[in-house]
Amino acid sequence: MKVAVMGTGSWGTALAKVLNDSQQQVVLWGRNPETVAEINHTHTNRAYLPGLILDSQIRATTNLTEAVEQAEMILIVLPTRAIRGFAQDLLPILRTKQIQPLIVHASKGIEPLTYLRMSQVLDQVLGEYLEQPIAVLSGPSHAEEVARDDITVVTAASESLQVAQKVQETFMNKYFRVYSNQDITGVELGGALKNIIAIGSGVLAGRQYGDNARAALITRGLAEITRLGVAMGSDPLTFAGLSGVGDLIVTCTSQHSRNFRAGVLLAQGKKRETVDQEVHMVVEGFSTCQVAYELSNQLKIDMPITAGLYSLIYQGADVDQTVTALMEREGKQEASLDHF
Repeated sequence: MKVAVMGTGSWGTALAKVLNDSQQQVVLWGRNPETVAEINHTHTNRAYLPGLILDSQIRATTNLTEAVEQAEMILIVLPTRAIRGFAQDLLPILRTKQIQPLIVHASKGIEPLTYLRMSQVLDQVLGEYLEQPIAVLSGPSHAEEVARDDITVVTAASESLQVAQKVQETFMNKYFRVYSNQDITGVELGGALKNIIAIGSGVLAGRQYGDNARAALITRGLAEITRLGVAMGSDPLTFAGLSGVGDLIVTCTSQHSRNFRAGVLLAQGKKRETVDQEVHMVVEGFSTCQVAYELSNQLKIDMPITAGLYSLIYQGADVDQTVTALMEREGKQEASLDHF
């Protein structure tokens, strides 16, 4: 299968490697001519994945029309804020194609203002020309580990089980295992919302709180994610799977996580704008925190961790006072979803 991978960052490059190792024909598309030239000439991407040597069969281009020509699948691996603009650029190209490719994305976020998941954004722009439902690839997966063939297990989700299984078959190899799922709402929300809790985990680590505190944060964070996800139409069981608790654990406990690192920097007293610059990559959890905070207010969903982090990120709240306020909340019952 010919697969066009949109995005030459760490995750796009790692997934291009996965696809090549799964015997697919891969072309990478990116806007940075220096990165594209490096991939084509030295088969490296040192800015994002130092030490990785790509197969020479993987080629890259800055020409979007060339990248998607004859592609049977387009894999979009771009920051959330770039998805709509990219889809608008892709639209006139799809209009000219006789056979429409399967659209898959691997981006983890929710669009500000519209509160749309990424598959909904793509469907809103491209839906008229799509012959198959959109799919998402999500789960506990750091690009740095995938790049060195470390065992990784993720989920492919689509409203169509047939589409999810097609994505599953396309990516599977000896180190990259994929499960199929039809709850695309839950899979996308799990991948997006866990970034908020990962920032909180970084804040705790940055303030020298121990394992007890972080275990509590992850567990109660999962409760918040599940509450909001169910209110938005997800199957609660999805959040007990790879794209829920699996992705939450890996993002909250690893130095590879940009959202975790962002939390550590916040705990040191640095502001959101400074943190973005120091991490050198998009911290999706910042914008997702704002979206989730606004949604929780609209839907009347109790999300105290998200609210605390929102006050820390956007309102300049004190870290220690925020933690104390969470700990001194009125006692709650844990027994059921209604009392999460």
